[in-house]
Amino acid sequence: MRDYKKEYRDYHAKPDQISNRAQRNKARGMLEREGVVQKGDGKDVDHKKPLSKGGTTTRSNLAAKPASANRSFKRTSSGAVK
Repeated sequence: MRDYKKEYRDYHAKPDQISNRAQRNKARGMLEREGVVQKGDGKDVDHKKPLSKGGTTTRSNLAAKPASANRSFKRTSSGAVK
């Protein structure tokens, strides 16, 4: 059985993960205000240069992609994009 409390405590509650989540939420909000994405539309907001590789949450680094295309990158064991 998956221990969600332990998972949150050991990973999701870490300061760097909180910061990354805030940046992803900010990026989504930016594109929602522009009308590029909507809630429930099946699109993800893609950082062209990933946050894990030093990318920023600026409009020039953002694009809307289908979730299937945005989540298909190979990842390291920590979840970062290879």
